[in-house]
Amino acid sequence: MIHPTAIVHAAARLAEDVEVGPYAVIDGPAEIGPGCRIEAHAQLAGRVVLGAGTVVGRGAVIGGEPQDTGYDPATESSVVIGEKNIIREHVTIHRGSKPGSVTRVGDGNFIMVGAHLGHDVELGDGNILANACLLAGHVRVGSRTFIGGGAVFHQFIRIGDSCVVQGNGSFGKDIPHFCAAMRTNRVTGLNVVGLRRQGFTAAERAELKEMFRLLFCSGRNLTQAVSLARGREWSGPALRMLEFVEHPGKRGVCAWRGGPGGED
Repeated sequence: MIHPTAIVHAAARLAEDVEVGPYAVIDGPAEIGPGCRIEAHAQLAGRVVLGAGTVVGRGAVIGGEPQDTGYDPATESSVVIGEKNIIREHVTIHRGSKPGSVTRVGDGNFIMVGAHLGHDVELGDGNILANACLLAGHVRVGSRTFIGGGAVFHQFIRIGDSCVVQGNGSFGKDIPHFCAAMRTNRVTGLNVVGLRRQGFTAAERAELKEMFRLLFCSGRNLTQAVSLARGREWSGPALRMLEFVEHPGKRGVCAWRGGPGGED
């Protein structure tokens, strides 16, 4: 089901039931799985893999060259997208920046209008990225995280699992698993509503609250707080939060600033 105005590269491989809309362009050796839909004016450039049931919205561009001044256009890199993703209008996802590198999107993500995933981004499963949020190169996002519209993220940072990030926030440091984040590099507590909805038990949530208070609200620096936490026994999610902050990226971890007057 390919519209007569669409352009499909001879090296592209499409499952029999793929839909390609008017004026769409598949320019390269793409692999498009069953049940995918490429809407009008969308473009797939270079080596792009789409898993089954993924929808690419109108005017989206998947697989464009990285916005990296050191990028060599002869580089062979790719974008690999999993199953049942919804990629809305005018989303841009750039391919990897080094030979053999991959920008990777998992399964079941909802990426809303105008969002951008830079080169070498890794996005897990079941995330929601609202309109116009911007992820620079090498950003890593876990799974089941919600990112509000217009939020922006510096290159090489990590965003954990089951987080919620306020729209229009600006982040240049890691956001640990299960946290709520806002403003500039600020965590405000746990994603309490999200944790309940995702089936975390009362005991798990209570232990996470204790871990959060110890790491961020105890008046100790992060190294001291981690050392203290390591002297106790923790289970499941709380241990994962501890391990996340114990090995921060080179830009560090977002801090807590409490109270209504807590400014960035």
